[in-house]
Amino acid sequence: MKTQVAIIGAGPSGLLLGQLLHKAGIDNVIVERQTGDYVLGRIRAGILEQITVDLLREAGVSEGVDAEGTVHHSIELVYKNIRRSIDVSGLTDGKVVTAYGQTEMTRDLMAAREKAGLTTIYSASGVSIHDFDGTRPSVRFEVEGQAKALQCDFIAGCDGFHGVCRASVPEGSITEYEKVYPFGWLGVLADVPPVSPHAIVYANSERGFALCSMRSMTRSRYYVQCPIDDKVEDWSDERFWNELRLRLDPDLASRIITGPSIEKSIAPLRSFVAEPMRFGRLFLAGDAAHIVPPTGAKGLNLAASDVKYLSSALIEHCIEKSDAGIDNYSQRALARVWRAERFSWWLTTLLHRFPGTGGFDQKVQEAELEYLVNSQAASRSLAENYVGLPLDFAE
Repeated sequence: MKTQVAIIGAGPSGLLLGQLLHKAGIDNVIVERQTGDYVLGRIRAGILEQITVDLLREAGVSEGVDAEGTVHHSIELVYKNIRRSIDVSGLTDGKVVTAYGQTEMTRDLMAAREKAGLTTIYSASGVSIHDFDGTRPSVRFEVEGQAKALQCDFIAGCDGFHGVCRASVPEGSITEYEKVYPFGWLGVLADVPPVSPHAIVYANSERGFALCSMRSMTRSRYYVQCPIDDKVEDWSDERFWNELRLRLDPDLASRIITGPSIEKSIAPLRSFVAEPMRFGRLFLAGDAAHIVPPTGAKGLNLAASDVKYLSSALIEHCIEKSDAGIDNYSQRALARVWRAERFSWWLTTLLHRFPGTGGFDQKVQEAELEYLVNSQAASRSLAENYVGLPLDFAE
């Protein structure tokens, strides 16, 4: 088998990269170790920056988000049992974020790839990558017990934090930076109307952080901060709903509509960056290269900006015969990654209750939140980071 670009991983970053390359006439094959149903079964965030929505439109896969996405113009901050709104659109010349589930986005991209007749190999076991430091890289794997080899010009590692691509980089060629947070998020997905249908609610309380988000006008995603060693079995639906109400202002708490959870999980929080993101003809993108705590809703959006930089670089190489884009890919992507890491770290630090901290720290957080909502300059800084900094910011 031969192709121009072998993409490892059929998550949203790999699928979006494949679609953009296809639109430019560049042949690509996606290799995925899981089944398609397994990929669709992953429950992930779904707040899309304008840049990500625009990229879906560029790829010709925006019908779903245009028809079913819910536009958010503001965010709401809860602290000291009060709630304040920040006009994100007003502070960023009309920019917005859009609530659209990652599952739906992945399904749209899968459908577009199938319609175009592009090759995606699911259930590939024993995936390994070879010779990416030379001129003839290859990918080896097994399907139904049969050994396969895929020759290619480039390999795109879109296979996540635990994938084979970053793990295949020679020791000493990569530097990893990591911060692990001492708590987790207990998340509940339920088929109930969102308590705030046109804004994300972030809550800081002495009991810990809470977040009210949504997937659609009939499906909500809620979170509460919990100890890192808690188990899902420790949290009945009743306990979760009661705890969520206690962390919100009284008016919002009274408007929560409860229902049985259809998915419940506890996620640890970490910040992680691997540098560089290019190794010869291997490029890392998305979670293969970086992880952000979900507080800032940047994970999927960072993956999309990686894909934009990488697709442009590969198109420039294949069509325009220039290596400028691929030579600068890592530097450009990492500049945006670290800005998003900073924002996500700051928001996480501002809103969460850290073990071992006392009343002083809580008062400082509340004072900063007061400043944030009452200073236009501080509000604008939050808003412009929340909607997503431009792709060419400070270049």
